[in-house]
Amino acid sequence: MLKKVLLVLVASIGGYFAYKKTQQSRADKDLWAEAVDPVTPGR
Repeated sequence: MLKKVLLVLVASIGGYFAYKKTQQSRADKDLWAEAVDPVTPGR
């Protein structure tokens, strides 16, 4: 029983860190896309 609880806990922590890394990567991509977006003058 304790092993199952620990396994679920470790899997949950791993999933949380994977989710946070994915969110950070998406934010970085959005930031770069905004930074290098060509701006048309007069619009």
